[in-house]
Amino acid sequence: MSLQLFNTLSRTVEPFAPLEPTCPTLYVCGPTVYNYVHIGNARGPVVFGVLAQLLRRRFGNLRYARNITDVDDKINTAAAEQGVPISTITDKFAAAYRADMAALGVVPPDIEPEATAHIPQIITMIESLIDGGHAYAAEGHVLFSVSSFAKYGQLSGRDPEEMLAGARVDVAPYKRDAGDFVLWKPSIDALPGWESPWGRGRPGWHIECSAMAAAHLGETIDIHAGGVDLQFPHHENEVAQSECAHGGRTFARFWMHNGMLNFGGTKMSKSIGNIERVHDLLQQHPPEALRYALLSAHYRQPLEWSDGLIEQSVRTLDRLYGTLRDLADVEAETRIPASIEAALDDDLNTPQALAEVARIAGEARKADEGQDRETLKSQLLGAGLALGLLQQSPSAWFNRGTSSDDDARIQALVEERSTAKAARDFTRADAIRQQLADEGVLLEDTAQGVRWKRA
Repeated sequence: MSLQLFNTLSRTVEPFAPLEPTCPTLYVCGPTVYNYVHIGNARGPVVFGVLAQLLRRRFGNLRYARNITDVDDKINTAAAEQGVPISTITDKFAAAYRADMAALGVVPPDIEPEATAHIPQIITMIESLIDGGHAYAAEGHVLFSVSSFAKYGQLSGRDPEEMLAGARVDVAPYKRDAGDFVLWKPSIDALPGWESPWGRGRPGWHIECSAMAAAHLGETIDIHAGGVDLQFPHHENEVAQSECAHGGRTFARFWMHNGMLNFGGTKMSKSIGNIERVHDLLQQHPPEALRYALLSAHYRQPLEWSDGLIEQSVRTLDRLYGTLRDLADVEAETRIPASIEAALDDDLNTPQALAEVARIAGEARKADEGQDRETLKSQLLGAGLALGLLQQSPSAWFNRGTSSDDDARIQALVEERSTAKAARDFTRADAIRQQLADEGVLLEDTAQGVRWKRA
């Protein structure tokens, strides 16, 4: 089976082949670095990171760019509130983002362009849009004329009236049409700014990605990916300005959008305040369990995020690592099974791939022949490799976060359980045993007392 991907532009699953046979191009919208990202922001990097590795296996190479937006009004606001330079904010949270993604097992992109390093390219692109009659300068601003691009709305599937009603646009007197969007805006002295033909100012958000993608991947790229919340207006605007700046050439051949995370039945959003920050979750849960949870639903579908989902992911990984621990005496090379590749070729069907992981592990637990155990261990390690899972040793997984303080806490619970049993408070004793079992701590009642060990 060839690689099949759902293309938002055509709204169908299509066979994928890159323009350059041995080197596809992939652009993923990265973070605006003004705060720690929430777990919903991590779904794209995790899922499209799996895609990036798949593309490398299929075609031998890849040029993968994921940008950093380091000039934005939210950054300006954060810097003003804290009384620090803009770079203090962007440097801190760009580093935090990289660390958070690394903890989740996200392989870094080949290219990580920053908006502030591409101001000349942005200005050049804006000039070409003005020259082509697709943009106009007004009162220190430059705006894209939506009416100049006949295909505007094709990506999102919205008609002009619906787009105008749904777009977050500033209705300003210098706009010819309310739907026109900003390419360049003036900066007062207190704000970051660069000299341009239209005065000192800074770029709009949409033009940044178009300029960075063109600079590093060319005027036509194979795949552009990001969250479904970016489909309109951000990606719609990228298409318009890129194709108008490049003589009508296709900007992105495939568009891929991951679904949102819901929390308590409501879309996770900073504006609502119902967010779980990756930075905090990493202190509370095994990073690999967070990654497993993010892969547990198909990337195009919404994912209901909850403590229960994380706990289930931990228990599943406990079983998988337990299987690998039982196979510790088996020497095996890592090989990605054909069934895993087939699942990923089917529009990144990670739930099916995870089901295959469980099947392989189940067979491995039942195998008693040496050759079977070797083959199944090889497949289990390979399946994990394709998904960014099972890449640490079983002992590292089961001993995570252990310390003398944790040992003391466990021992205190064991002693409390013994006291409860002596007082015939069996309900409390059973509850403690279950609590410890849920943490992977097994109790053994012996004539010499209670012994405990980590699973």
